[in-house]
Amino acid sequence: MTDAVWAAIRPLLPVPAWLHGRGGQPEGYCHRQMLDAIRYLVAGGISWRAMPADFPAWGRVYAFFRRWREQGLIAEFHDRLRGRVREREGRKAEPSAGIIDAQSVRASASVPSGSRGYDGGKKVPGRKRHIVTDTLGLLLAVAVTAANIGDRDAAVGLLSRLRRLHRDITLVWADGGYTGPIVDWCRQKLALTLEIVKRTDDMEGFVVLPRRWVVERTFAWLMNSRRMARDYETLPATSEAMIQWSMVTRMSRRLARPLARPRAAGRR
Repeated sequence: MTDAVWAAIRPLLPVPAWLHGRGGQPEGYCHRQMLDAIRYLVAGGISWRAMPADFPAWGRVYAFFRRWREQGLIAEFHDRLRGRVREREGRKAEPSAGIIDAQSVRASASVPSGSRGYDGGKKVPGRKRHIVTDTLGLLLAVAVTAANIGDRDAAVGLLSRLRRLHRDITLVWADGGYTGPIVDWCRQKLALTLEIVKRTDDMEGFVVLPRRWVVERTFAWLMNSRRMARDYETLPATSEAMIQWSMVTRMSRRLARPLARPRAAGRR
């Protein structure tokens, strides 16, 4: 990462326990080296053992990645970045609305049969990514399931997690795949409005639908990371962490960019 990106994200990194006097010892590599290695792996789609010699040994990098996943540090870092990006865009750190959708992706041979399935609608064997984003397209919640799990079934757990993590959320937009009893369930159990944005009968071909295009763009952002083109992870939790790391890369670059100057009056 560039010096500008590092300067923007360094204050948001989780502080190691040894700096708080809670035991442990200093790590052998600095966080910038570890973050660069993981970002390289996610962006390039390489395997752990193919880590270039310019980075720390792949075993050390994987141990760092696993520790951050298991202790929730990547989620903490990701959420801090999202809040800072939202504030930079003139929004509150905590959103009040979101958009939910799912994406089916093929799974590699390393994915066990117990966590993979077949999406009959999309005709994709593998896994399914269920995400909720804010109105800027930034990730709020993610769940990875087998591809044969229906959108409404996965949404129950995902929206419950969303309500626990973001108490200010009152409205979530969704496509027609989420129609049914889940709309009333969200209103009664979660005090959440699930608004369905449907295509009308007079629409032909590709049409950009209000709100739904935001989450579709987020899926496109994820596909810019080659590790996201297919699910290679043995554990669904690792797949979720990879999605968070992909968004961390995008948000950190966005945070380091200079703010656009306001347009002068009379100019377009």
